[in-house]
Amino acid sequence: MTLYEPLTEEIRSGPRGPHVGAFFDLDQTLFAGFSATAFTRDQLAAGRLSPKDLLDSARATLSFTLGHMGFSSFVTATSAVYRGMKESVLEEAGRRAFDKYLATEIYPESRALVKAHQDMGHTVAIITSATRYQADPVAEELGIEHLLYTRLEVENGILTGHVVRPTCYGEGKAEAARSLTAKNDLDLEQSYFYSDSHEDLPLFELVGKPRPLNPSRRLAQIAKERQWPVRRFTSRGTPTLGDILRTGLIYGALAPSVGVGAAVGLLNLSKREAFNVMGSVWGDIASSAAGIDLRVEGEQHLWEQRPAVFIFNHQSGLEMVLLLKMLRRDFTGIAKEELRHNPIFGPLFRAAGVVFVDRSNTAKAIQALGPAVEALKRGRSLVIAPEGTRSKTPTVGPFKKGAFHLAMQAGVPIVPIVFRNVLDALPKGAAIVRPAMVEAVVLPPVSTSSWNLETLDDHIGRIRGRYVEILEQSGASA
Repeated sequence: MTLYEPLTEEIRSGPRGPHVGAFFDLDQTLFAGFSATAFTRDQLAAGRLSPKDLLDSARATLSFTLGHMGFSSFVTATSAVYRGMKESVLEEAGRRAFDKYLATEIYPESRALVKAHQDMGHTVAIITSATRYQADPVAEELGIEHLLYTRLEVENGILTGHVVRPTCYGEGKAEAARSLTAKNDLDLEQSYFYSDSHEDLPLFELVGKPRPLNPSRRLAQIAKERQWPVRRFTSRGTPTLGDILRTGLIYGALAPSVGVGAAVGLLNLSKREAFNVMGSVWGDIASSAAGIDLRVEGEQHLWEQRPAVFIFNHQSGLEMVLLLKMLRRDFTGIAKEELRHNPIFGPLFRAAGVVFVDRSNTAKAIQALGPAVEALKRGRSLVIAPEGTRSKTPTVGPFKKGAFHLAMQAGVPIVPIVFRNVLDALPKGAAIVRPAMVEAVVLPPVSTSSWNLETLDDHIGRIRGRYVEILEQSGASA
């Protein structure tokens, strides 16, 4: 059973084909939080909003919330500040706001739902009261073709400060869905709509499969009365007390792990054995404390040929714990120079022989890798992320060549490890770990004995292609 199979079973057991529509709201449905808030934060940071602009926006928001202003008037009031601005400026702002504030807030469960509908050949659409500047980056990230939204008036690439009516809100959303239905010959009785808000009731009533997600109190009551299935996702947004306590246990387990490792090292007069025990004990305790259910496919490949260069797709700070749990012994790693000065991990990493590289200075980075080659030749494996940095989404980034050069120089194989769903537990920028099932696919060792500089790019491309293939098979964490 795949990670989200129970969640997507209804979709995958239903009818296939583009006649089935799958309509998704944006805020609090596809991701935790509000795109307008992220957009405003970006504009404030860019200096495009004055204190007066913020005050006017707050007044309009309050008036709309109290029912004293309609949605179209509300959008007109809050978008007036963009009058005379190039549309391209808002497009860039939307992409920037998504990357900074929203990319890591996409619900893994919603990503899985979208992917399931896409796999079934359904017509998937985002239908949102937000503007396309807020919604476009989300649609692009999730591969959603159809996007229906509230339009701001643009003339010759310049915003006029007016809104195009009707807006995509309330009955306007239902009308937008009818328009898409007519153009694509959809069967609304077989179609789905996902949203968190009771304001979307007209569209809920239009489809045969209304599916409230993270519903407001009022929508939850309506769903209960009408017996609509409700789902709530807690993988993003405000962490629970349990999440905070589990995260504390991860760090709390470090001290006793160091103590056990030190004792074993002293008894055996072996520094390497001390770090082997320390790392494996902490990996076991920390992953269990965090509520991580780690499932490894191809575990035998971890032991077939050592020493080796183990590579992995880098999405989360949690991978360090998982690699300690999986590899157990006789390996070291490569870390960014900044970690050398970390008060907790810096001293441990230095003592364990971790190689620190300055990513801002290529020449120094290459020079610093010398000890890593020597470690490999002395029988110690190496762990490295070829992407060089963490990704905010499941998409695999470009591979740098350092890990592959090291393997060639030391004459050892490459062992690829493909992590799936680590973002579910701890996305980039997050501080609190959430419980999750994490899957790791270990591929067979890849010999580098016949590699040369002329063919290196081809070898790297093939290995990276396997990462892409495996993640696509799982729906990129789905």
